Amino acid sequence: MSHSDYNLNLWPLGTPRGVPSGVGLHDGGASPGDRKSKNKPVRGKKKSVFETYMSKEDVSEGLKRGTLIQGVLRINPKKFHEAFVPSPDGDRDIFIDGVVARNRALNGDLVVVKLLPEEQWKVIKPESSDKEAEAAYEPDLPGELCGRHLLLQPPKGSSDSPDVIVEAQFGDSDSEGGPGNTQNVLVDGIKKLSVGVHDPGKEDASTPVKKDESTPVSQDPKALSEKSLQRSAKVVYILEKKHSRAATGILKLLADKNSELFRKYALFSPSDHRVPRVYVPLKDCPQDFVARPKDYANTLFICRIVDWKEDSNFALGQLSKSLGQAGEIEPETEGILTEYGVDFSDFSSEVLECLPQSLPWTIPPEEVSKRRDLRKDCIFTIDPSTARDLDDALSCRPLADGTFEVGVHIADVSYFVPEGSHLDKVAADRATSVYLVQKVVPMLPRLLCEELCSLNPMTDKLTFSVIWTLTPEGKILEEWFGRTIIRSCTKLSYEHAQSMIESPTEKIPEEELPPISPEHSGEEVHRAVLNLHGIAKQLRQQRFIDGALRLDQLKLAFTLDHETGLPQGCHIYEYRDSNKLVEEFMLLANMAVAHKVYRAFPEQALLRRHPPPQAKMLSDLVEFCTQMGLSVDASSAGALNKSLTRVFGDDKYSLARKEVLTNMYSRPMQMALYFCSGMLQDQAQFRHYALNVPLYTHFTSPIRRFADVMVHRLLASALGYRERPDTEPDALQKQADHCNDRRMASKRVQELSSSLFFAVLVKESGPLESEAMVMGVLNQAFDVLVLRYGVQKRIYCNALPLRSHHFQKVGKKPELTLIWEPEDLEQEPVQQVITIFSLVEVVLRAEAAALKYSAVLKPPGPEGSLGLEEEESNEEPED
Repeated sequence: MSHSDYNLNLWPLGTPRGVPSGVGLHDGGASPGDRKSKNKPVRGKKKSVFETYMSKEDVSEGLKRGTLIQGVLRINPKKFHEAFVPSPDGDRDIFIDGVVARNRALNGDLVVVKLLPEEQWKVIKPESSDKEAEAAYEPDLPGELCGRHLLLQPPKGSSDSPDVIVEAQFGDSDSEGGPGNTQNVLVDGIKKLSVGVHDPGKEDASTPVKKDESTPVSQDPKALSEKSLQRSAKVVYILEKKHSRAATGILKLLADKNSELFRKYALFSPSDHRVPRVYVPLKDCPQDFVARPKDYANTLFICRIVDWKEDSNFALGQLSKSLGQAGEIEPETEGILTEYGVDFSDFSSEVLECLPQSLPWTIPPEEVSKRRDLRKDCIFTIDPSTARDLDDALSCRPLADGTFEVGVHIADVSYFVPEGSHLDKVAADRATSVYLVQKVVPMLPRLLCEELCSLNPMTDKLTFSVIWTLTPEGKILEEWFGRTIIRSCTKLSYEHAQSMIESPTEKIPEEELPPISPEHSGEEVHRAVLNLHGIAKQLRQQRFIDGALRLDQLKLAFTLDHETGLPQGCHIYEYRDSNKLVEEFMLLANMAVAHKVYRAFPEQALLRRHPPPQAKMLSDLVEFCTQMGLSVDASSAGALNKSLTRVFGDDKYSLARKEVLTNMYSRPMQMALYFCSGMLQDQAQFRHYALNVPLYTHFTSPIRRFADVMVHRLLASALGYRERPDTEPDALQKQADHCNDRRMASKRVQELSSSLFFAVLVKESGPLESEAMVMGVLNQAFDVLVLRYGVQKRIYCNALPLRSHHFQKVGKKPELTLIWEPEDLEQEPVQQVITIFSLVEVVLRAEAAALKYSAVLKPPGPEGSLGLEEEESNEEPED
């Protein structure tokens, strides 16, 4: 699910893929814009590589008439000549073949495309099993769905807040199901998911990309079944350049030393193959680069694309800085942040001037008088042990009639962030804190994040609270919203809360607990945690009965060396009852606030919707599972959740297969999105698919998400604390779109940070061994989910000591038979059959290229067995 390699593989220095072979570099040109055909002398006019963009007027007319289609461009990270735009009708994606058809658009750009004539559509050959039709997907689960990023300690809300559950469950991105690096492999004309690790290294200069999989239609297109054609298109306009136009990579001299270009430009080769190679002026390069280019062979640079002319194969750019050595954590991290447009600069003096200047700051008496005073109540926080930005606190007081007063108390960030101030603008621009393995890039200055707003124990704090009267089953009898003032009595970690849940009757020794304020006792906090846990279990059970879906994917947590910062080890993060407790009450608060602000401002509410999964991809997957003997009902979120939880036993094989299927079903899921209620006419579209609720928003994490700050302001208006909002729905929607873009970028950066640390771990501590389960079988390779680490990798037959290998279909099931070269010549060669859901042993090894690692299969024992019983369950799920 994550970009797993940062190796600097270069495109072969010929013509980029998809560029007509007649278009090449002309030696005499004075600028990289000069291109002439090598074959024909062209007088006067340069030959264009790319089509001129359509005019704005023609584009808007075409979109109105339906002759043009708009969508976000996704470029396949494994096959960078392939790109896709989602189909507006939810059917199979529209295919864009080659660099020329992409017309200078980059991954993530909002583009307008025009369909090609049907005879130029992509033919999908049923007999080709080496298919990766829509591999350009990166997982996009909403956090509410999944929880898949690799964490040092998961930030709040990535696996602990409800938001997490569906939002982090989905990887804190927000597709609540999340397309992973799941590659679609076509088997007999239907897609089967082969989830491949993003391993662009396999298609570098030494491995020419075979293009036999898609051939233009020949003869009569009508003779081909509709299923075997994929609509194909070309980009005619870029509506919005969402890609940052920045990339990290390395510098090289141009190949032709005699050309005029050689004297003016160097070639920048991006690590991400989806970005074109770029000419950069030599004056931007280090002074001794031309004389000693080899000294810079392993130096990472950041380059920004400034132009890309119609007549040029390559873009024109400027080097912005040298980062340091490729493969080292800090230079690589800075490169990732820059590529994804994350602002990690220090906050400006104008921003810092917006903060309280006289420290230590205390709450003004007139503010205290305006709020409900809860400082005497037993209120506490539960967070990862390393967390410093404590957004949320909980309270639970038993009432005489057997009900409970339960409170969710959220940091009142909007009090410190005046609307329209410099601080407000920079927070809106950053839109989210970004959690890397080794550090956080905060949305707000640290004085707010970690001190004034953070609900640190035993200090008076300003909060916005939702307080309910609940039955022990979690039924809401009363609900109150308002501004409050609290004094948290202790800061519990998830581990503390978990030990309280696990010892309901024993007193926890004081030395095992954090300091608790003298007004309250450890027993009082323990009782509150147990009561909250009891209610949370009921709430959760009811949510799943009501049809919620959770796709929990494996997440890695790292332990780092205090001195070097290098990873010493990693483990799968365990999502336990204490995480679920916090999550349930955060979900409850977010839903309550969504209803409150929507009732008050039906045109101006900032809500969060989760569209249903892509229908075509989902039905293909269900069909594939049926062929593999597994019955999955994906007719609704709840039905899918039931199928995935019922199909399995709890033996090792069944649990591994559940991980693989969870991974596969993440792929058709879409992103959850912030939106302004006044911009969608159909209220059915407001729904949150994974949570299966009509209205949802984000209220519980304002220290780290700007959307929550906007929702706090709306709630304050709804309660009469401030004037009604005067922002127009379209302006609110623009802010919502920006929050969506930054949240998506933040998720990608988190995944890349985890991948970076895992690659360093393999290099420093490898080789690493693990069991793995096969997720997809191709004719020369197969994809596995490495169970100990939750990473996906592709294993290539030509990297194994095999005598031979043979691919076949048994019925509809793809099967790869490996004949191992025996270690001892007198032994018989061992035969091993690889099919979907086979359990295998793999070894992860670092490669010479910076941060690149590969997976190989461990040979089986003489009987071809790994000692793992594959307990195939033929049971049908119960009705």
